[in-house]
Amino acid sequence: MDLEHRAIERLRLAAEMSETYYGQPLVITTSGGKDSDVCLYLAAASGIRYEVMHNHTSVDAPETIYHVREQFRRLELDGVKCMINYPQYKQRQITMWTLIPQKLMPPTRTVRYCCSILKETGGMGRMITTGVRWAESASRRTKRGIFESMPHDLSKKVIINNDNADTRHLFESCKLQAKRVCNPIVDWSDYDVWSYIHAERIPVNPLYSCGFHRVGCVGCPMAGRRMRLVEFGRYPTYQRAYIRAFERMLEERTARGKLNGSWRAGTTGEEVFRWWMQDRNIDGQMKIEGFDG
Repeated sequence: MDLEHRAIERLRLAAEMSETYYGQPLVITTSGGKDSDVCLYLAAASGIRYEVMHNHTSVDAPETIYHVREQFRRLELDGVKCMINYPQYKQRQITMWTLIPQKLMPPTRTVRYCCSILKETGGMGRMITTGVRWAESASRRTKRGIFESMPHDLSKKVIINNDNADTRHLFESCKLQAKRVCNPIVDWSDYDVWSYIHAERIPVNPLYSCGFHRVGCVGCPMAGRRMRLVEFGRYPTYQRAYIRAFERMLEERTARGKLNGSWRAGTTGEEVFRWWMQDRNIDGQMKIEGFDG
């Protein structure tokens, strides 16, 4: 069975489970990246009933936003329901700029609170798909599966990593009232994704034609320092927004009596931004202290 056929069979099974357990169509999530584009194309090719959802992170590049808008326009013309999820935190709508002051620290490679709040809260109580792939990182190979259940208590998470009938039956029988996830292209390599895009002439985010190898939140620490410098050079408005958010973060730390150590009185949002960007020209090395957001 080739990759395309296997991915379509996974989508059909996910759609069947969605209708059975939730009484609603499968939700295809799109981030505006190439993997989401492939999943959307496969969903249309599978003949299933589905809806589409985009998580409003507030830090997507303008090109990504325009790409998702164009996707929605085409899909809605074909009768597909499209939704934008506006994330909430503590029962209030949130953006990156209001989340940072509440968390009292910038998002980092090891503390990625932004992903869990801005990108992973959508689709609760539904069956969804994502473009997650094992080739993206070693941790995804061990922590993500073809099918997953995502209950509030993550210790009860169920992960299925193969396509045999017994494991699929186990997942279908697990009647957890939780978000269920299908990752139909989880076993595709980068080469597989790009080969399929070129073969099927799938429209992708224009940033890939501008030298970007990944499309995600502007300033994401996972992108690496060099790529982040490129992003902030291209989108200086986002740099200013982060600095303002860091200034409000410092004000909140002061109000809570947590402005101490390296983040002392007089520290500016600009200095926090330079630390966050691993600027080697800053004086000393600031440490994150008192984080309890």
